[in-house]
Amino acid sequence: MTRLAVFDCDGTLVDSQANIVTAMELAFRASGLVPPARAATRRIVGLSLVEAMQVLQPTGDDATHRRLAAGYKAAFHQLRIDGALAEEPLFEGIAAVIDSLGAEGWVLGVATGKSDRGLAHILAAHGLDDAFVTLQTADRHPSKPDPAMLMAAMAEAGAAPGETVMIGDTSFDMAMGRAAGVRSVGVAWGYHAPHELVAAGADVVAETVAALPRLMTA
Repeated sequence: MTRLAVFDCDGTLVDSQANIVTAMELAFRASGLVPPARAATRRIVGLSLVEAMQVLQPTGDDATHRRLAAGYKAAFHQLRIDGALAEEPLFEGIAAVIDSLGAEGWVLGVATGKSDRGLAHILAAHGLDDAFVTLQTADRHPSKPDPAMLMAAMAEAGAAPGETVMIGDTSFDMAMGRAAGVRSVGVAWGYHAPHELVAAGADVVAETVAALPRLMTA
């Protein structure tokens, strides 16, 4: 039996909100638009970029949303080149949880709205290149909460829905888990409040990183 634990990235594994907010503000300004409030930007973390822009700029057309998405990618890339990105630390205790789950026989994966390049950078920065056997990103899948990322992760890992857990900090993660028929564990240290995670389908919410492993099985 393969037990698969699939993690979201931003807000679940790493605290990356400072860079996300900065890149979003730069993207909007480059398009001559007023940047969204920082709280609004934090709310869309987890969505793929075009879908995020649809939420942040609801009166815009498809071309506007795609231009903003491209502008966000360009801004983030330039920040990296300039050495201006803020640190994106793992949340305290996450590294130990990843190690313990691997030692217990869990197969680990990531399902994120980040690009392949963005996810690879995060994993390399924290020495986690070899920790995850399946990596699903916005480059190859529709945006959360569509279950495509989880379905692909299960197929790659050889795991059934009953043996799979989705771990994330947003309602998009929980709704994706429910759509895929897997156990959904919300985390309280990210971008959406616990009551929102429960409303979106979380089976349980971990208040601390240390509590996460024992909540992964019913």
